Amino acid sequence: MKTILVDAWNTFVTEKGMDYDLKKLLDTYPNPKIILTNANKQECITYGIVNMPYEVFSLEHNPNKTDKAYYLKMLNHFSLKPTEVVYFEHNAEAINSATSVGIKTFHYNKEENLDGLHIFLQNNLD
Repeated sequence: MKTILVDAWNTFVTEKGMDYDLKKLLDTYPNPKIILTNANKQECITYGIVNMPYEVFSLEHNPNKTDKAYYLKMLNHFSLKPTEVVYFEHNAEAINSATSVGIKTFHYNKEENLDGLHIFLQNNLD
């Protein structure tokens, strides 16, 4: 069963708090979920990335998600292969980094893509 990697800031969490419509969609899938962020502990508090319903992973800017090393370290940390995860992210540079290591990635735009994300997940989860 593939793990769903979830972008944290400006995707799962915004200035308004957690996106409950997105959570509701994700909760329809039994797959494990991991929230990915660049934030350090203080930034997680500042941005509200606390008490999340799924595990949160950060390398605290060492490196950031725009660096493919982030994804290699994350995969190694969880003993996962790129083919065992799917990812959705709003930042184009982070998408390019994740894709460069073989992670199937969806460019998420919260205003337009909840339906698109649902289709992506349906088509890419085992």
